[in-house]
This record gives sequence, C-alpha cells and structure tokens, in this order.
Amino acid sequence: MLSADHAARRDALRSLVRTEGWDAMLVTDLLNVRYLTGFTGSNAALLVSASDTAAGEDGTVICTDGRYVTQVAAQVPDLRAVIDRAGPVRLLADTPARRVGFESHVVSVDDHARWAEAADVELVRAARPVEQLRVVKDEVEVALLREACGVADRALATLIERGSLRPGRTEKDVGLELDHTMLELGADGISFETIVATGANSAVPHHRPDATVLQHGDLLKLDFGAEVGGYHSDMTRTVVLGAAQDWQRELYELVARSQAAGREALRPGAEVRAVDGAARAVIDDAGHGELFLHGLGHGVGLEIHEAPGIGATGTGTLLAGAAVTVEPGVYFSGRGGVRIEDTLIVREDEPELLTLTSKDFTVL
Repeated sequence: MLSADHAARRDALRSLVRTEGWDAMLVTDLLNVRYLTGFTGSNAALLVSASDTAAGEDGTVICTDGRYVTQVAAQVPDLRAVIDRAGPVRLLADTPARRVGFESHVVSVDDHARWAEAADVELVRAARPVEQLRVVKDEVEVALLREACGVADRALATLIERGSLRPGRTEKDVGLELDHTMLELGADGISFETIVATGANSAVPHHRPDATVLQHGDLLKLDFGAEVGGYHSDMTRTVVLGAAQDWQRELYELVARSQAAGREALRPGAEVRAVDGAARAVIDDAGHGELFLHGLGHGVGLEIHEAPGIGATGTGTLLAGAAVTVEPGVYFSGRGGVRIEDTLIVREDEPELLTLTSKDFTVL
C-alpha cells in the first residue's frame, strides 16, 4: 500500500489559504487533521501557515495532549508537535499570524469567543477548504476505497454461500453476521449501522434491523459497508427470498434501469442535479416518481456522507477523482421496496465501479 503524501495535501491547503489572503488556517476537525497529517488521536489541532518557514521547513504545527506524545511522534514525524490539551488556544497564542481562517462549521460560538479572547488574531470564517480538497481522491485514497468495497463484496458473498439469507432468521441476526463477517475479512470497522430490511420493512429507506423474521417471498434489502484505513464503502443490494412475484421483478428492473442511467451520467463537469435527473427520469416516466424518496447519491471517503451531494437540490459539478454513490430506490409503503447502490470513482472516460457484487435480479 502506498503511503499518503500528507505534505502535498498541506501544500494544496496552503495554496487556498494564500488565495484567501489569510496568514494561516486553523484546522480542528479531527478527520481533516487526519487527512492532512495521518494523526488519528482523539484530540488535535493544526495550524497551517500560508508559507513555509524561512528555513524552508513545513510551516505547520500540530498540537495534542499528553496521552498522544508517542503517537504523534510516530504518526507525524515531519511536523513540530506542541503538547497542550488546549490546542487551538495554544496555537493561536503562539502564532505570529494576524488573519487566521477557522472551520466555522465545526466550531461552537463559545469556543470562538474563547479563542478570540485568548489570542490577538482576526478569526475568519473558512468555507470548508479541507473538505474541498477531500472531494478528489488521490491514489492512496482510491486504493483504500477499493479495499473497503472488496471486503463488503466478499462478506455478502460469504453470507450467500453459507445460506445465511434465508426464511426463519431475523433481520438483526443477519445484520450481526454481516458485520462480523466484514471484520473477519479485514475491515477495521463497519461504515455505518447496517440496514437489513425484509418484506414491508424494505419500503423504509433507512430501516433499523429488528426482530422481524425473514419470510418466503420477501424482498430483502441490505445496505452496508466496510471501513478500511479510515475509508468507507457503501453498497445496497436487494434480493428475493424463495420465489419472486411479477411486481417484485418489475420493480427491480425499473430501479436497475434508473441506477444504470445514473452511473452513465457520472462524468467530470456534469451538474449534480443533471446526474440525479438522469436516474430520476426513468422512475418518473414509469409513474413512480413520488416513491423515489431521497437524493441519488453522495460523496464517500473518510466520512460515509461527504461532498458532493447528488440530488435534485444539489449544486455544483462533478470532479474527476470524486468518489460517489449512485443509489436510486422505489418504496411501496406497507408492501416492499428496492434500492440498488454502488460506490464509484468519477473518471474521464467512464466511472470506475468499486462495488463488484452482481446487480442481476436474484432469487435466493
């Protein structure tokens, strides 16, 4: 596995800081600290200056507390580390910078007031600059996403081979087995609370698995993912148990056409609303537009839901290298629903599919 070039990521942020006319950027979101440094502790702040030091060294300082003296030295050997639990206050008090961007989307009003009182700096709201950088994945990130998707693929295949998706089991039993299998296959964790929804529950987009028993003839929806090296996969597959009815097959084929249209629309420069519209039009034309209850997809990476959002109210265009999901669904309340979801990388020619489990209509 390649090692992430954290210095290159900090250089990219430094360029944004200079463009905004700030002297430095204070990073307090822990996922953004991880993205920029590789540090995974539970307390950290980072001050990225607009320029390198006079000696040509990286003008970035990381601050954490005494629990992480050894860890910060091992994970971030290329940066100066300050040990102080009050990280943001310490960094702002020590810096010669006068105008400092801060992550206003994660900083409370009380913290902002405390920082402003403790340091003679002008704190300037930053419009998620690190998140902007995180939209486009580098080779290391894509490799981790591929691995996470591969774990999820293998886990579902394992349950199918065992005969674990069968009438008589509960949703909760299936969910726990799927989670455990992903961990056995190398996941560091699960991406989110696994969704297992059978029968009428499959019409609830984010149903939480419970004691409902799988029945012969049910639609069974599985929405799950593995986390590897901090990166998340996301996949949904819907199958039928025992024997399929015509309406189930027709519904599945409709959602499959919609999902294919959404995948085909993934191109650099495509408006996110247009991508959503390409998939939604298939369902609208079939007369079920009101039953497609959510956006088409979202970005995925260090967070299971991150930029870009792909929906009817989304803004902006897709960038080459973005990791996104495509997940249309149609839900007949009280009867059953189908969702099909993949994780993909936006590429110049065609999107790279990372979730490789078959999307053929399947009866188990």
